[in-house]
Amino acid sequence: MSTPLVIRDRNTMRNLILTNQTMGRRIGFVPTMGSLHAGHTSLVDRAMAECDDVVTSIFVNPSQFGPQEDFERYPRDFDADFNLLAQHDVRWIFAPDVHEMYPPGDSTRIEISGPAEPYEGQLRPGHFSGVATIVFRLLQSTPANTVYFGAKDWQQVLVVRQMVRDLGLDVEVMTCPIVRDKDGLALSSRNAYLSESERTRAQTIYAALQQAEENWCRGLAIDKIELKVRDMLSAREIRIDYADIVHDESLRKISEVSRNTPAIFLIACHVGSTRLIDNILLPSQT
Repeated sequence: MSTPLVIRDRNTMRNLILTNQTMGRRIGFVPTMGSLHAGHTSLVDRAMAECDDVVTSIFVNPSQFGPQEDFERYPRDFDADFNLLAQHDVRWIFAPDVHEMYPPGDSTRIEISGPAEPYEGQLRPGHFSGVATIVFRLLQSTPANTVYFGAKDWQQVLVVRQMVRDLGLDVEVMTCPIVRDKDGLALSSRNAYLSESERTRAQTIYAALQQAEENWCRGLAIDKIELKVRDMLSAREIRIDYADIVHDESLRKISEVSRNTPAIFLIACHVGSTRLIDNILLPSQT
């Protein structure tokens, strides 16, 4: 176990990485909002396996939260995060304050269309502008060779990839598999909001996705697959924002005649007052 160096200043962080890269070291970057769990450390471990050094950021980004969302109560425990990252041999922790990332007078935001428009983009106006802006600024501050994201936030990954392509950023974007608890629930910092009974109900999300995958492979009609998932969730008093089968890149709805294209089942729903997202990739039907 090593002791990570905590960096608060953007220029210091950037210069450290550039200096190490000139010595031939490959740097991996795992951006987080803290409240770390095994999903985050799986990204760190992947980065450690593929890079010489790993930097992890901890920054709860205010610009991606809407006015009625949970920015103020989003879980924060820097000491616990620090100790966890030390166990995984992270070399640097970039932990700026809000004014470091959004200086006084700041007025520039990145707007993305395409993959940012449907689903989360419609339900959470301004969310992906906030995501794209902070990821861009983090990549400026931590100009790593590779950046790692989890597949649970699938639409977010597509948005980041679009931004990296469009702006010509010199970084490889890696997507890592969803990490689940023993009960199947996708790991998320927001799981801490769930009561014991809500946690039990939330297990239905992955069960519904597994059934959807089985029905997809059986050739069941797409609208019937989606309906069965919605019925399973509704029966457990889980309120649905969306539960759709879409193309895994364009996020357009999949038709029966195009089932040989890569597809993904996306879910966003509310268990009590906690909003959760999840997904499962569906094999092409040849």
